Amino acid sequence: MLASLTIRDVVLIERLELGFRPGLCVLTGETGAGKSILLDALGLALGMRAESGLVRQGAEQAVVTAEFALPADHPARRLLVEQGLDAGEDALVLRRVLAADGRSRAFVNDQPVSVGLLRQLGELLVEIEGQFAQRGLLDAATHREALDTYADTAGALERLGAAWCEWRAARHARAGAEERLARARADEAYLRHALDELDALKPQTGDEQRLAESRGFLQQRERLGEALEAALLELAGDRGAERAVNSALRPLERLRDKLGDRLDPAVNALERAATELREAIAQVEMALRDLGPAGQSLEQLEERLFALRALARKHNVGVDALAALRDEIAAKVGALDDSGSEIKKLQRREAEARNDYVAVAGKLGETRRAAAGALDAAVAKELKPLKLDKARFQTMVTALPEVEWNEAGAERVHFEVQTNPGAPPGPLAKIASGGELARFLLALKVVLARGLSARTLVFDEVDSGIGGAVAAAVGERLHRLGASLQVLVVTHSPQVAAKGTHHWRVAKRQAASKTLTTVAELSAAERQEEIARMLSGSTITAEARAAAASLMGGARP
Repeated sequence: MLASLTIRDVVLIERLELGFRPGLCVLTGETGAGKSILLDALGLALGMRAESGLVRQGAEQAVVTAEFALPADHPARRLLVEQGLDAGEDALVLRRVLAADGRSRAFVNDQPVSVGLLRQLGELLVEIEGQFAQRGLLDAATHREALDTYADTAGALERLGAAWCEWRAARHARAGAEERLARARADEAYLRHALDELDALKPQTGDEQRLAESRGFLQQRERLGEALEAALLELAGDRGAERAVNSALRPLERLRDKLGDRLDPAVNALERAATELREAIAQVEMALRDLGPAGQSLEQLEERLFALRALARKHNVGVDALAALRDEIAAKVGALDDSGSEIKKLQRREAEARNDYVAVAGKLGETRRAAAGALDAAVAKELKPLKLDKARFQTMVTALPEVEWNEAGAERVHFEVQTNPGAPPGPLAKIASGGELARFLLALKVVLARGLSARTLVFDEVDSGIGGAVAAAVGERLHRLGASLQVLVVTHSPQVAAKGTHHWRVAKRQAASKTLTTVAELSAAERQEEIARMLSGSTITAEARAAAASLMGGARP
């Protein structure tokens, strides 16, 4: 509820601090005293449109602060948490600063916020009802939620939301599969050609590295083989070193016996050389054998490596990704060959999910239509005492085309009124006059009171054009609302004022060279005097005081 309202430099208000309590709070005063200024100031704190004309003449800025006492689980606190702001644990304080040039700033618990967020919070905290209201039940977008709250459909809505999510997921899965299949069919010739190319090369992960290493080896193998063969030719060929050493050794060995040990060093050296040469030849021959047969030629290996690299560039992937690409393309071709059996499975799943949604939505629709009849009857009972007995209120529950179904159901809900017999029904805000509109909204609020998210209601012009028993009926219903909600009403009706739990009087006073608006909370005696003034005018008579006492005697404590 609204706990306090602090206003500084707004039109005729220099500085004003008001504390509010639960129940029916009435504000009275002579015409032009400034009652509307209070509503304008409250609207400013709630994020409504700001105009520079609201700043008091001579002041640099206007400041309005509204403090609310809220439970910990109030939707306004949840909204702040969703926006990453501190929701606090105690009071929630909204503040708006309006400069003389029309610029404004908004704060929540001293945290700067956008005016848009301030407006969202305001809609959750306070509803202002009257001929100039723009929110609440005048907005057809709120009518479904109002009917659902009246019908207590929270459980059904939760089940419907789950069914809707399941259906939507199934629909998206089916649509995605169909889209992929359509693209695959459009590219079928390309896919099959690409698969043939990949299958011809049979790419494997790691092919590029293995082929590059083999290529490097083959390039060195040819050079090494040539070097070994040349060395072997020089060592063991017809004119090689082995033959030369043996040729030199033979004549010396023939002369060795004749010359004694003179030739031993030379013969020994040549024999050692012959032995080393034979070892060298054996090692070269072994190296040649280790090279093995030629096998795959360098040309063949390079042909495969370059073909793999060219195919990878064609598909804009790495060579090692070709194997996975082949499997992916094969899967697409397989899906084509499978004639869309996956899609048929997804279509069945979607149909089942839709049937589940339709079943839950159908039951919810029945509940809404039954509740609509009960709501219409309850509102009709409230209209007669409010001098709207010729008017007709109707809750329209209209089936939506399937393309507009959503998590909230398969029907649209809106309220219509017919103010006179024979006149066409229409939207509440367009058909009812100012006073009628306020009384229609009052009747609706009385019926829907238990489901209202905003715990503070403000009524303006609710007593326009009425008096006597009708005004008393209005006051009685406002008092009933005040039993469960905080209700603020600006009124000119003594019958309404007499039903208040708390009473403030708005007045003008002259202070030096300026006119100021003041607001004072009234005691019981002061209340009687104010209601007597409302009954008799500027001259308060004993009869007016007695009538005021009589009216107040009917007021509930």
